[in-house]
Amino acid sequence: MNALHALHWIFAAIIAVTAIVSVAGEEQLRRRVVNYRPPQIFAVISAILLVPANVWATIRDVSQLWQAVIIVASLAGILGAFVMYQLHKIHGNKTAKPRRVLAIGAHPDDLELAVGGTLARLADSGHEIHTMIMTAGAVGGDPEIRAQEAINGSKFLGASRCDVYDFTDTKLETDMNGMIAAIEKKINQFNPDIIFTHSANDQHQDHAAVHLATLRAGRRHRAILCFESPSVTTQFTPKVFVDIDDYVGVKSSAVAIHENQAGKPYMTEDRVSGMAHFRGDQAKMSRAEGFEPVRFDALGGALS
Repeated sequence: MNALHALHWIFAAIIAVTAIVSVAGEEQLRRRVVNYRPPQIFAVISAILLVPANVWATIRDVSQLWQAVIIVASLAGILGAFVMYQLHKIHGNKTAKPRRVLAIGAHPDDLELAVGGTLARLADSGHEIHTMIMTAGAVGGDPEIRAQEAINGSKFLGASRCDVYDFTDTKLETDMNGMIAAIEKKINQFNPDIIFTHSANDQHQDHAAVHLATLRAGRRHRAILCFESPSVTTQFTPKVFVDIDDYVGVKSSAVAIHENQAGKPYMTEDRVSGMAHFRGDQAKMSRAEGFEPVRFDALGGALS
């Protein structure tokens, strides 16, 4: 085997591995880039075209001109895949002062739908994220599957811990004391700098119950923000906004993890993107998530 043949085999291997990683590692690609499709498609098309070309150049007596063309094209393909990844990569800015963030939701898909972009951005900035899910969502689907999807969704967003509780789905108001105790215990143990939870302006009884339980458990806490779920009322009025322009794709991917809820109208990528654009327009940003502050220590830099 001459040097050119060896080079062709090396290029074929690199291009093939890049394509395989872009497909097999799609979950990580979704988490690390703004839009995972362009780099993935580029890597796959490059493999389809250039791997056979490099193999052909090693098994057939092709001219030096064709070998040079294939080598240049392969170099362009490898460099192009790297450039495509860098162009779409999320470049999170690490904070100089890491904070502890606690997000509390009623059901397994609530946090991804309501605060997924913000949690992912905070995680990438170096903040520590913990999540609490008060019910496994037995009324809306398979509780074992939904509980695991909640854990997977929180992990995907960057949370280091997700606790799923077994309070009564659709009847959380009957478990008020138990929820308050659980949230108080978590606040005492984790000592979060900021808490996210449901809004009072939410027509779902479980969401309203979790809101009240959080406020009672966090009655001494100085930074509580209420997020927007699909069931908020027209009285939901955000005053705090977080830019999630780079994270709408991440949020959509996190929502898609909840396959047990697939088919519900609010679980679609279009809905996630549409709400982000709507709140972004309000905040004079491209795309955003909006929050109602119960209390918010702005000078403390909880969201910096």
